[in-house]
Amino acid sequence: MAIIKVFAVLLPLLLSGYGIAAASSESSSGASGNMAVTPAVEAVHGGVEAAPEEEKAGAVIMHHILDNHVFSFEPFGSVELPRLSLPAAVPVLGGLDISVTKHVVMLWLVSALLLIVFSVVGLKYKTLSSRQAPKGLANAIEALVDFVRLDVAKSNIGHGYEKHLPYLLTVFFFILFCNLLGLIPYGATATGNVNVTLTLSIFTFFVTQTAAFKAHGVKGYLQHLTAGTHWSLWIIMVPIEIIGQFTKPFALTVRLFANMTAGHIIILSLIFISFILKSYVVAATVSVPFAIFIYLLELFVAFLQAFVFTMLSALFIGLATAHSSHDEHEAAVAHH
Repeated sequence: MAIIKVFAVLLPLLLSGYGIAAASSESSSGASGNMAVTPAVEAVHGGVEAAPEEEKAGAVIMHHILDNHVFSFEPFGSVELPRLSLPAAVPVLGGLDISVTKHVVMLWLVSALLLIVFSVVGLKYKTLSSRQAPKGLANAIEALVDFVRLDVAKSNIGHGYEKHLPYLLTVFFFILFCNLLGLIPYGATATGNVNVTLTLSIFTFFVTQTAAFKAHGVKGYLQHLTAGTHWSLWIIMVPIEIIGQFTKPFALTVRLFANMTAGHIIILSLIFISFILKSYVVAATVSVPFAIFIYLLELFVAFLQAFVFTMLSALFIGLATAHSSHDEHEAAVAHH
C-alpha cells in the first residue's frame, strides 16, 4: 500500500512534465474560497528568486493538503463538486457558503464506513454463542473497544466511566478512519482540516463541562474555579482556571491538525526533490525510499493520534469529574 500511495502521487506528476502543467491547471480550475493559489507568484528567499519548479511544487502540495471543491484523479481527470450557498435573504446566515468540498465527502464516507463496519460486527455477535470467540474483523474491533474501555476510559475517568464510553469510542474510531482513508491513493485527510479538529475539540469541551456540572453541581463547579485557594487569591486563580478550560480544546485542535498535515507535506516534499533536481538517482536513492518510510510511519501516526485525542479527552473528563479534593488526598497520604 505504501508503494501504491507513493506512485499514485508520482504518476500524474510524471505525465504532466515534472508536475508543472498539472500544477498550473489545477491551481487555476480547482481554487476555492479557502484555497486560492496563483501559479506564478514570485517568492524570494534570502534575496534569491525561487525557481518555477519550486513554485509549482508548493502549489501542488498546498492543493493536495488544503480543502477545495475538486477531487483530482490525475491522469484520469477530476470531479468538480457542487457549490451551494444560502440565499442572502436569510437573516444572519445570508450568503453562507455550504458547498460540498472533498473533506466533506471524506467525512460522509467515514460515517458510512463506520455504520457498515459496526453493523456487520453487531450482526456477527448475534450469531455467536456465549462460548465462541469472534474472528476476523469482529475480533479486531473487539480488541480496540476493550483497549479504549480499559486503558483509556476506565484508567483516566474511573468511577462512572461507562456513561462516557460511547462518546470516546465514537471519537476514537471516527478519527482513526479519517486518518487511514487519508492515506489511500487519491484520498483526502479530513483530520488535516482545522475546522474538523476544532469541531471534535468543541464536542469534548461541552462533554467535559456537562460532566463537571453533573458531578459537582453549580456550587462545586464554581468552587473548582478557585482551585481551593484562599479568597484573597481568587482574583488571580479564577481567570487562570477559566483560561485553562479553553486552552485544553485548543491543544486538542492544534495537535491533531498539525500531526496529520505534517506527514503529507513531508511525503510530497520528498517526492518533489527529484523533480526539482531532475535526477533519477535522487528519486531512486532518496525521494521514493524516504517517502515510503514516512508513509509507513504515517500508518502508525494514524492510530497514535486517534489514541492521543481520545486519551486526552478522557483525561479532561476525569479531571473535571474527580470528587476527591486536594485536602482529602493529603489526609489519605498522611493516614497511610
